[in-house]
Amino acid sequence: MDRDEVTGEWRRLHNEEINDLYSSPNIVRVIKSRRMGWAGHVARIGEERGVYRVLVGEIGVKETTRET
Repeated sequence: MDRDEVTGEWRRLHNEEINDLYSSPNIVRVIKSRRMGWAGHVARIGEERGVYRVLVGEIGVKETTRET
């Protein structure tokens, strides 16, 4: 919240105004960047690790044979 310079009434700030005040990075960009960093890390650790299988979507998929 901030006071309007003309009327003196309180008003809500828009996202751009908050970013200008606090010089904070765009949170969406930060999240996407960290996700990409994590995915790169997981890709480098190797296929035998469970977290890699989760990343590529192989977890929980088992080939089973049924005897009929």
